[in-house]
Amino acid sequence: MKKILIIRFSSIGDIVLTTPVIRCIKEQKPNTEIHFLTKASFKSILENNPHITKIHTIEKDVKEVMEQLQKENFDFVVDLHNNIRSIQTKNGLGKPSSTFKKLNFKKWVLVNFKIDKMPKAHVVDRYMDTIAQLGIKNDNKGLDYFIPKKDEVNVSSLPQSHQKEYVGFVIGAKHFTKQLPTEKIISICKKINHPIILLGGKEDVARAEEIEKAVGTIIYNACGKYNLNQSASIIKQATKIISHDTGLMHIAAAFKKEIISVWGNTVPAFGFSPYLPDPKSKMVEVKNLSCRPCSKIGYAKCPKGHFKCMMEIDEKEFI
Repeated sequence: MKKILIIRFSSIGDIVLTTPVIRCIKEQKPNTEIHFLTKASFKSILENNPHITKIHTIEKDVKEVMEQLQKENFDFVVDLHNNIRSIQTKNGLGKPSSTFKKLNFKKWVLVNFKIDKMPKAHVVDRYMDTIAQLGIKNDNKGLDYFIPKKDEVNVSSLPQSHQKEYVGFVIGAKHFTKQLPTEKIISICKKINHPIILLGGKEDVARAEEIEKAVGTIIYNACGKYNLNQSASIIKQATKIISHDTGLMHIAAAFKKEIISVWGNTVPAFGFSPYLPDPKSKMVEVKNLSCRPCSKIGYAKCPKGHFKCMMEIDEKEFI
């Protein structure tokens, strides 16, 4: 194998979860070129990875890069996305390939009938299964995340109250039903006897300002102020991370941080829990709810209207 193409178009967490595949191929077959195909908006996650030879990106359609990919003359394609675009890519290249099994039917059964037929394996281990035929084995070193020097955040640039130690609290998530309600976050923050940095995107700024106003000076609102790599740097230097089921949670796992992960409408059984984090980490969820999981992804509001999966989260778990 002289040249391998790995495909994963999105999103932050899913791409971070591919890093053991990248590393294991490179370290166990060091003369192999590793190319990665993803969406342009996620390039920054991978462009500092020393194991990758070249990154190919698309905006919307694989036709944008197909001619370029064909010229590379890959020996093998590893499809870790398994969607229409990745199938189009494999068909266009006509090379030997292996494909990640999404197990969508088993997820559907778990969501609709609450019958868990999912394998007791993390998605990373299932990603690794796609390259087993190449003789590649999991080195069990966990996830990788590489921060460029220009994006390393010096703690001296933070408020003085947060320069010695702090807890990082990732307040956002892609879907409403994966997020703790704002009033719940406020109540939890008031119980934490440490400086707290709120992390999230521009879409989380208003909520973060509300939390900061309600809790006081132990809060530093970093939402929308840092790019992804800079947020990763803040996570790397935190003493502990509290996070919903998000990409930043997986970045925290890459740094082997102690993580308190919060699970609402989704469940760890889908295989996306923090991978090999600090042993003190824990997952907080309301178990034995008849309506949970209600989705493998999430909703804009609770389908039942009560939102018990988040409202009944035990706040003592965060102290």
